[in-house]
This record gives sequence, structure tokens and C-alpha cells, in this order.
Amino acid sequence: MPDATGPQARIRRIALVIASVIFGVLLISFRPFTPAGGAETETGGDIINQLGFSCVGAVALASMAMFANLRKLAGIIRPGWLVMLVFLFASIFASSDPATAVRGVLLTTVGIVAIIAVLVLPQDGDGYSALLVSVASVVIVISYAGVVLLPSLGTHGADAIEPQNSFLWRGVFSHKNIAGPVMAVFAFAGLYLWRRGWKTSGLLIGLSALGFVSQTGSKTTMALVPFAMLLVVLPGLMGLRKLTAGLIFAIQLAFATFIFGVVLFEPIRRLVENMDVDATFTGRVSIWKFALEALSKRPWTGYGYESFWSSAYARHAARPYYLDWDVRGIVHGHNSYLDVAMTMGIPALLCAIAVIIVMPLVHYARCRPVRENMLLADFFLMIVLFGTLNAMMESFYFRRMDPVWLTLILAIFGLGMTAKVVIPKRSV
Repeated sequence: MPDATGPQARIRRIALVIASVIFGVLLISFRPFTPAGGAETETGGDIINQLGFSCVGAVALASMAMFANLRKLAGIIRPGWLVMLVFLFASIFASSDPATAVRGVLLTTVGIVAIIAVLVLPQDGDGYSALLVSVASVVIVISYAGVVLLPSLGTHGADAIEPQNSFLWRGVFSHKNIAGPVMAVFAFAGLYLWRRGWKTSGLLIGLSALGFVSQTGSKTTMALVPFAMLLVVLPGLMGLRKLTAGLIFAIQLAFATFIFGVVLFEPIRRLVENMDVDATFTGRVSIWKFALEALSKRPWTGYGYESFWSSAYARHAARPYYLDWDVRGIVHGHNSYLDVAMTMGIPALLCAIAVIIVMPLVHYARCRPVRENMLLADFFLMIVLFGTLNAMMESFYFRRMDPVWLTLILAIFGLGMTAKVVIPKRSV
């Protein structure tokens, strides 16, 4: 039996508490219940968040130096991500506002470092379960409390800017488009906990998270959650686990062809229209057409970190006659892949596809054949599948401390860890 009172047990508990606090702060932020759209928030100029997250980064580095397993840390840091970070920092030099770009890139890097700490500090399967139970419980309880006790803050209220979002739930988060995906991750966590034998906590977290998702107004998220669960778990139950990665890649490729084909290929657009589906994707196609035209002018470097949509090119553009959406004044392109290209160029987009889509699937296929590794890998793969599909309709890649982005890189790095390090059920 493991010694629950010895020095190693105390170290495990301290490391787990630090990881839980870091993860909770990353999701809740230092300004909970603050709606999206504030000038300081959009430009990354919020001094409270800057100082707060800088402290989080320092704590993450210090805690890894004291408590982290170096082998586990080496299993997470891959050469592809180092190349991706080079592209990210290079985007500062292409930006029209280098000062804002520097802040954004540094915050994004701090977020990545903090997530790595969240992954390497827990030392066993029980540690990861305790981490998820504690963080999910706190975020879910606070979010429901906000909806019930402070509905003007916990929901979008009577939203004059986006009336279609009026009274939809957002909980502790700044927008329903963040609340929905994060709660989806908690639903996946509930299934993971259930499969590990933590049935009561898994059931409560999973159902309460799904209930919250249903009130965010996102039919896409509600459909993707059970889809991701079945697609990841079912092949394993049928003895076809080795086919899961290839099947998911085929679905990602088909979804990308469907989305971008509407913009680039007339036959696909007509096919979508014949399926009685909105071929504009609620106006997104207009945004994508405008962005692709601009990208053709700077395909190699892009326009710099989060600079294009605030540039004179976008803000002062005449509205083309063939677009049914005025692109002036929007803050992102509603497509993470397109925004990576607009920010860092097409070569960076190819690198991003490799590290965000391809390598996680390779790592899943190489997962150590140990029960704890396999269950954790399934949980992470659900997040990757959900996140990479959601990214085709929303922009959050490399977006500072965006909780949706942070949960995705948690899963990406986590899959690398499950392929490299054996995770015990309980450390001795």
C-alpha cells in the first residue's frame, strides 16, 4: 500500500494542489464574469490579467523545477512545437502594432508553459482525476451560481450588440462561445472519471456540464460532444482502437473540405445548398472570402499577430458587392486555421496543422498499452477532435489565455505524454 503520510505523498499533494490552482485560474481568469468586447481585453492591455498571468507563469516554472518528472516533461516538449513558437514570435515583426503583438505572444507563451505544468505536476491517474474533479466542480458551481444569483453577469442578458445571444448562458466566462466548449471538455472529463471508476463524481460533472452546454444555444457543440465520445470510445470497445486515429483524421479532412469547399469550389457550394444547409455558415463565408483575398497578397508572412482585422486594410475596406457581410469592425475571422495563416503565413499554417492535428493522432496511435494511459489518451483525443472541428467555425488558436485554446493544448501535450510515459494508477 502507498504511504499516505510520508514525504513523497506530501510532495504529490502539494504538486496536485498547485496544478489545480493553476488550471482553475487559467479557466476562470482574474476577471470572471467580464463580458467580451472591452477595449483593454481585446488588445491584451488589461493590466490585472497581465500581472496575474505573469505570476501564474512564474509559479508554473518554479513548481516544475521543484516537483516535475523530467522524463514526463521531455515527453511533452516536441521539436514541432519549438518550430511553431518560432513562427509565433516571428509574427511580432510582421505586426502593424508590435507592442500589442509582444503582449499577446508573451501571454500565449505563458499559457502554454502553465498548461505544461498542469500536465506534469500530477504523478498518477488518481492525481489527474482529482485535478479534473476539483477544477470542474469549482468552475461549474460558480457558473451555475452566476446564472441563478447574477443573471445579468452569468448570462448574456438583453444583448443589444448580439441580440441572438440574449439570455444565453455564459457562466463565469466572457462569452457563450467559450462557455460551451469548456463545458464540453468537462463532459468528456465526466466520462473519463466514470470509466476510471469515479462514477458518482463523473456522472455529476458530466450531466451538469451537458446541462450547461444545452443553455449556451450552441447546437453544434451539443451535437459534437456525443459524436466525439462515441467516435473515440466505440472503436476501442469493438477491438478496433488502432483504427481510431485514421478514422478521426478522415473526418477532420472531410469537415475541412466541406467548410473550405463552400468558399473555393462552386460544385461543393451547390451541393451544400441542395442539402438545405446555410451555405454562408451564418455569414462566415463572406469573412473568409475577404480574408483569402488579403492572404494572397502576403502568403508567406501573413499580417502579424492578431493584426489583420484591426489593420487599415480591414477597417477601411470598401464593402465588396459580392459579400453579404460587412467585414469592417470584426475582431477575428471565425476560423482558427485561416486566422493562423493571416497571422503567420501559410508555412506556419502547415506547421500548425502538423502539431495540432497530425501529431496528436500519431501520439494516440503510439499510446502506451497501459490502462491509465489509454483512458487518459481517450479523454484527450475527445478534446482534440472536438476542438479541431470547432476551430473551423471559431477563432481561438494561439489566442492568449483563451480557455478553449488552453484546454486544446492540454489535450495535445497530454497525448504526447501518454505516448512517452507510463502513468500508474497510484504512485508509491
